[in-house]
Amino acid sequence: MGQFEKASISSIVEDATFDFTMGDAEIGIAKLQAALQEQPEAFEAWHALCEIFYSEKRYDEALEAAEKAHALKPDDLFVNTSLSRIWLEKGSKEKAEHFGAQARMASWKDQLQNPDSASSQSDLA
Repeated sequence: MGQFEKASISSIVEDATFDFTMGDAEIGIAKLQAALQEQPEAFEAWHALCEIFYSEKRYDEALEAAEKAHALKPDDLFVNTSLSRIWLEKGSKEKAEHFGAQARMASWKDQLQNPDSASSQSDLA
């Protein structure tokens, strides 16, 4: 059993995100990459890796991680938003708009499936 099978992916993502926020992006990246070696289907780890790479302006690596996350959950609002932002930085307005539209559709779908949470969010605005 590998070391990352013992810890939950959520706790690894939280730990790696903490490292990143404390200025240790490379340590956070290394933790996520090691976890993904053992659990390549871990959507939230791919997405966290994407976001750290994006924040570090490593757009090609961010795109690769985002595409892995997207393959696991193509209707996820957040990964579609990430892909839109990455493609905008990489200079493809067409692809950025495509993923932005996918994110909006995911948001609308969520609102239709969870009308109570949508109304409570509008109350906060």
